[in-house]
Amino acid sequence: MLELIGKTHIDFLGRRKIAFTISGLLVLLGLATLVQIGLGKANLGIDFEGGTSVQLDFEHPVLMEEARRIMVSGGFPDADIQEFTGTNKLLIRVKRAGSIEEKASAKLRAIFRDALPDNPFVVDSVTEVGPSIGDRLQKDAILAVFLSMLGIMAYIAMRFEFRFGVAAAIATFHDVLAVLGLFVLVGKEVNLLLITSLLTVAGYSLNDTVVVYDRIRENLRRRHKESLEQVINNAVNQVLSRTLITSGTTLLVVVALTFWGGEVLHDFALALLIGIVIGTYSSIYVASAIVLVWRGKAGKIVNPEPDAEEATP
Repeated sequence: MLELIGKTHIDFLGRRKIAFTISGLLVLLGLATLVQIGLGKANLGIDFEGGTSVQLDFEHPVLMEEARRIMVSGGFPDADIQEFTGTNKLLIRVKRAGSIEEKASAKLRAIFRDALPDNPFVVDSVTEVGPSIGDRLQKDAILAVFLSMLGIMAYIAMRFEFRFGVAAAIATFHDVLAVLGLFVLVGKEVNLLLITSLLTVAGYSLNDTVVVYDRIRENLRRRHKESLEQVINNAVNQVLSRTLITSGTTLLVVVALTFWGGEVLHDFALALLIGIVIGTYSSIYVASAIVLVWRGKAGKIVNPEPDAEEATP
């Protein structure tokens, strides 16, 4: 019911070479990150590399500088420590758990008991992941992303046609790689929470892509005298307001989670924030441009009859 902007006549496809250049750089960044993950050189979380995570709730506040000093003196200089704003809780993560005889979690508790005898604490949670389980989780995560791409291709192929399905899968894979690369570039950790956000971004991007494809199909049935490039440009302009409103309202929630959602949700929300921006960009510039490049400047839809509700601009 609401239009953020009026009718536009922007030549999106005329800028496809610039868009493809930007997308190519993002994809290369994502592929480089995948290579780093495969070689074990990326900043992998304990989910994938193995390790121990302990959440402690202290009676009195503990300064981050003091907590880091305690961990260094206790033999864990590379420990990752996070504090929960407004509480006395600390989340301590140590990669590569200790031996079976001496669990890393027990050693961490002993270190803080000895260093802070006047500040008792309770253990909220303990998570220990062995290296073999971490390797299995890596493989399962890759398989989950791969299967989701196949599912997207099959869904779009049935709803439109095979070429649309492949184009949508390429655009979605582009979004996943871009988010992964940018996320690691800013120094964040690769863990199961990131995989969850990547799959969420894939679904969000697909939704925007389907709306654009719906309008392209409708315009191809109605505007037989226009070239395919004109039809696609008109379709993207017609749904532009809808796309920006959807992305804008979603961003309001995600921005709130990123800055005020706490440490636990911060990385997840940040990945979604990057993903929504990338997904909106790809649905406008990438997904439709791939269809044009593949089909040439003219073409007809194989199954022109609509099988879903018409998209709303």
